[in-house]
Amino acid sequence: MQPVLEFEGATKVYNRFFGARRVAALDQLSLTVDPGEIFGFLGPNGAGKTTAIHLAMGFMRPTSGRGHMLGQPFGHAPTRMRVGFLAENVAFYYRPAEQLVRFYGGLNDLPRSVLKQRAGEVLDAVGLGEHARRNAGKFSRGMLQRVGLAQALVNDPELLILDEPTSALDPIARVTVRELLLQARNAGKTVFLSSHLLSEVELICDRIGVLNKGRLVALGKTADLLHQNGNCEIQARNVPLREFAGAVIQNGLLRIAVPVAAQRATVERIWAAGGEVISVMPMRRTLEDLFLELTAGKMPREGVHATSAADCR
Repeated sequence: MQPVLEFEGATKVYNRFFGARRVAALDQLSLTVDPGEIFGFLGPNGAGKTTAIHLAMGFMRPTSGRGHMLGQPFGHAPTRMRVGFLAENVAFYYRPAEQLVRFYGGLNDLPRSVLKQRAGEVLDAVGLGEHARRNAGKFSRGMLQRVGLAQALVNDPELLILDEPTSALDPIARVTVRELLLQARNAGKTVFLSSHLLSEVELICDRIGVLNKGRLVALGKTADLLHQNGNCEIQARNVPLREFAGAVIQNGLLRIAVPVAAQRATVERIWAAGGEVISVMPMRRTLEDLFLELTAGKMPREGVHATSAADCR
């Protein structure tokens, strides 16, 4: 299948004034986003995430490289009508929420006959149905964020590009947004999600890419990247703790962390001691652990590979 979004060696360099060195906000970014997936785009502040999004939307041009969105080169204006976009910092005219959403729907060429109904549907979906006639100038930041999401959804887009969509939301609203994104994926749409809320990304993203200093340092399926390289956890019972150095007892079970290469020998030791093996699972780190490993004072790497679950069976 043709990728929905594709960066091919995209580089963006900014010139500084008075002869200062040039700054590469994005350095040879190459990645593809497939139809029907939620793709998490991660990185610390200044990593180049928003620059990449602005290139895809055609708000700026790459210094070198290229990309395609829905089969067309970046910047192809008609294609943007098939995309729902939410910027990191939302700002709206002081108008009632329903009028704002209808305005953006009109920009995306929605016919007037469906604008009112569609605006009501998406405002209901983001929990603002009862506030549809209120002036957005009186909204809290979280409510404005939800108006922004509503305008991104109003044209029933094939691709959603969302830059920090839940940054100002309370936990209840975050659950609502999470469910909306999962519904969009289930309907065959594609979501490109940039966020610092790693717990949310971990819950819903099929694949993730991590940027650091403008370079892609990790790319892969979320589950694969979170399996700790080379380690398994074995849970057993009826085994004395003293038999295994470093093991712990939790909820009545002995938990032993071992390298994959030692997994079989450890299981046989448990059996020899009269114990029962309950489970053998690859050890899984959190997305926060992976993010810090890749970005906290370490040089970028070309990629990260995780031990598959099959290696620990």
